[in-house]
Amino acid sequence: MLGGGGGNAVEATLSRLRRLDAQPTPAPAPGAPLTLSDLYRDHRMRMVRLAVLLVDDPSTAEDVVQEAFTGLHRHWSGLRDEAAAVGYLRTAVVNGSRSVLRRRRTARDYVPPHQVNARSAESLAMLSTEHQAVVDALATLPPRQREVLVLRYYGGLSEAEIAEATGISRGTVKSTASRALDAVARVMGSRA
Repeated sequence: MLGGGGGNAVEATLSRLRRLDAQPTPAPAPGAPLTLSDLYRDHRMRMVRLAVLLVDDPSTAEDVVQEAFTGLHRHWSGLRDEAAAVGYLRTAVVNGSRSVLRRRRTARDYVPPHQVNARSAESLAMLSTEHQAVVDALATLPPRQREVLVLRYYGGLSEAEIAEATGISRGTVKSTASRALDAVARVMGSRA
């Protein structure tokens, strides 16, 4: 139980909202079937108030209620009567609110993994300067050789994965990689 005046404030607020929700809604004309529009008009605001109390955000509450009415529309043919429809809406709003709160908690608890290999802009500039000769040598290779080396050493793919990605056999991947490494070594050796 809440201590002090806090319990009274909660009780007073919820009682006031309950009185608002207890106000009679206009009944449909005698003999006229209840429509989804009637339910929307008569119960939307009370469902929104319920959702606001659960999720503490008016726009999210309206989204939850809209989803509940969308679900009701999908299942309209299987409903027995108005009481069943209102019960369905209330249950859908509560479940939708729970889902929102669960997603919030998951997002709040998420801690992105620490990126060990994250480098500063300065180190990236130095890296690109240090390895400019390799990049230049790669540019001289035929496309297939360049693809195989980049997928192997930059992409970290296995020979089988490279074969699948490029549409060539594993043996061709091996021989292409070997020829490409020899060509890169020759180009870099001639420039040194």
